[in-house]
Amino acid sequence: MNRYPLWKNAIVVVALILGLLYTLPNFYGEVPAVQVSSVKATIKVDQRLQARVEEALAAAGIRPTGLFFDPNSIRVRLADTDTQLKARDAVEKALNPDPADASYSVALNLLSASPDWLTGLRALPMYLGLDLRGGVHFLLQVDMKGALTKRLDATSADLRTLMRDKNIRHGGIVREGNTLVLRFREAEIREKARQALMNSQPDLDLAEAQDGPDLKLVATLKPTAQKRIQEFAIKQNITTLHNRINELGVAEPVIQQQGADRIVVQLPGVQDTAKAKDILGRTATLEIRMVDDEASANPATLEQAAKGQPPAGTEYYVERGGRGLLVKKQVVLTGERLTDAQAGFDGQTQEPAVHLTLDSAGARIFKDVTRENVNKRMAILLIEKGKGEVVTAPVIRTEIGGGRVQISGRMTTAEANDVALLLRAGSLAAPMEIIEERTIGPSLGADNIAKGFNSTLWGFIAIAVFMTAYYLLFGLVSVLALSANLLFLVALLSLLQATLTLPGIAAVALTLGMAIDANVLINERVREELRNGATAHAAITAGYERAWGTILDSNITTLIAGVALLIFGSGPVRGFAVVHCLGILTSIFSSVVVSRALVNWIYGGRRKLESISIGQVWKPGV
Repeated sequence: MNRYPLWKNAIVVVALILGLLYTLPNFYGEVPAVQVSSVKATIKVDQRLQARVEEALAAAGIRPTGLFFDPNSIRVRLADTDTQLKARDAVEKALNPDPADASYSVALNLLSASPDWLTGLRALPMYLGLDLRGGVHFLLQVDMKGALTKRLDATSADLRTLMRDKNIRHGGIVREGNTLVLRFREAEIREKARQALMNSQPDLDLAEAQDGPDLKLVATLKPTAQKRIQEFAIKQNITTLHNRINELGVAEPVIQQQGADRIVVQLPGVQDTAKAKDILGRTATLEIRMVDDEASANPATLEQAAKGQPPAGTEYYVERGGRGLLVKKQVVLTGERLTDAQAGFDGQTQEPAVHLTLDSAGARIFKDVTRENVNKRMAILLIEKGKGEVVTAPVIRTEIGGGRVQISGRMTTAEANDVALLLRAGSLAAPMEIIEERTIGPSLGADNIAKGFNSTLWGFIAIAVFMTAYYLLFGLVSVLALSANLLFLVALLSLLQATLTLPGIAAVALTLGMAIDANVLINERVREELRNGATAHAAITAGYERAWGTILDSNITTLIAGVALLIFGSGPVRGFAVVHCLGILTSIFSSVVVSRALVNWIYGGRRKLESISIGQVWKPGV
């Protein structure tokens, strides 16, 4: 008898229900929405902001169809585009009374129209790529020479500090192209300088030269150091771009390296190219300044400063928590002296902290400043477009030397991670320029979706007609199993929140053709058993069991090729590989387990089975 145990049938039924549940959101489409996110490090998205958004909408007489909160943004779903524009204006006016000094980004967006009960189950639609949803595409060229020049300029300052500390007289240190030239009067002093540089600057290659009476020491960055600096510049620029693009409210941006010195940025759903270019091209710098503690402790002085009349030599800022702060204009250190920032914990109190690493010149300056300002506050500011914000303002407890700095106190683990990220990637490590720019309209994306859907639909119909005509009832079972395979594949892509692109649609179509191959093998095996004289029940059992080995081998070899594409591919190739690999896994389950469950349901209840509907069975000699 061909019957599955109860637990196997239960697995098939549960899998089909879950597949249908997580596929459903893709049929509801998208509706207009407004997304609110913070553009300042000191301002976080929280429940209070959500209440302010709700109040602004209520005051404008706007009723949203849904309001969703996440750690990075608040999204308001609306009925139509007219209401969307009104809501954007109302929220913008309420949250940013001074447009020149905006604290929040209020962006137009699209959200799934899925009912709340589906969203509550985390059943969300697939993301659509740039070619399906429309948006903007940028190709950015990173100025690697600029990154090396920036490093050489910083190194020249370090060399001056080293020469002063070692009491070595020199005739000047200048950068000439990609080299640093140190001038000396005597060969002995040059040799002493060379030894000092070899011990303290392992990234430099040193060569001796002479220019008239001057003796020169020419320093160049080693090839390994140049490569490391350039790789760091690319990675830091990518991290910085990720932070900035969050303001645009892009659901699934693509930011990846292309070649040695280029970065591809794809922003699906964004049509405002000017705003995107403005955010991508922004520059930000970090500054460390001392806090004017006496003035900051005086409420009257703070009140005057808040009105635009700070004491001479100071500037007024608002730190985290909304407290006013007066910071001295004199810059102690800039972000150029910061080489790394990582979140961690205080070794003594085990409180969350941020650990900074400074270069040699920065370490010397920081040591002097902290020695002279114990028990005073020091502010770390992020300066962007001429405006600054206080990231953190810790109290200096003791002199700090060695280039390792710790910021702690009144921070959560999440805040420590945020501060480290801002300090590490607040500015671009190297200049970039946009060398390619493309805008893809939503109508073109809709056309691509229609063509991809139609090609998959007609391919499915052709397969269904052939299988039903050739294998009759078993062919119909194969078609139903193929439908289940498509259901599982879409559900998995939605559950994983994968991005579907045109190559992904091609992979879906290819998966259909490959999946039906397994059912062809099973059906032909069953026919072969019938030709050899087996009973109908025995033929079904032997057909599925003996075809399983062949199906597994063929799918594993195909999966290996798909994994190779996934590992070594990028961009569209990687998108194709994701759908391809998932499709192979779902096809194995649907073609063997689901189709067998259907066959058992149709024929398993009959003790004596004279024949089965599997098309013409040609027997030898007949």
